[in-house]
Amino acid sequence: MYPSPYFFMPRETCPDCRRPLKTCYCDDLVYIPSHIKVMIIQHPLEEKHPFNTGRMAHLCLPNSTLVVAERLPDNKLAELLKPRSALLYPSLEWLPQVPELVPGGPGACELEQLVVIDATWRKSKKMLHLHPVLQKLPRVSFAGAINSNYQIRHSSMENSLSSLESIALAMDALEPEGGFTRLLRPFEKMVSTQLELARSHSR
Repeated sequence: MYPSPYFFMPRETCPDCRRPLKTCYCDDLVYIPSHIKVMIIQHPLEEKHPFNTGRMAHLCLPNSTLVVAERLPDNKLAELLKPRSALLYPSLEWLPQVPELVPGGPGACELEQLVVIDATWRKSKKMLHLHPVLQKLPRVSFAGAINSNYQIRHSSMENSLSSLESIALAMDALEPEGGFTRLLRPFEKMVSTQLELARSHSR
């Protein structure tokens, strides 16, 4: 039996960022210690998305955990949640009213863990419905106009940020001495590489 002429070898990928080698961003990864742990709960579909930024944030933050699951058993989630955890999520009308943690304000200084849902807006809402305990956590959100550089991926929600941009903004406010805006370095490398590839293919 002869191989089909249409058989293609799979592209070699980086074992760390899991991107094709020609679009690997690992040389631009940064290493940023933090007092606050970042727990990223990533939807399984997001894990497979070529431009997901939850893994990128995890690679840069040694004090972080990446959990891939749409739904976690209650006992597993209880193990993962530290006593002083907060959820990074907008204060939408359908969510329960909970304390808002303002950087430097009451509660923020004692924060031990920031929980981040890494998914599309539609999937993140479903994940919150599946985990009522997350809805009841104190919340960290942003006020005012925010601008995203996520030019290679579009969101259904206006003025939304990628997971990594959200983490960088929140952690830089909660731990201003940490310089968390450096997280944007590999993100900007990924965006610029993809835009350049798109331009070259359109010529």
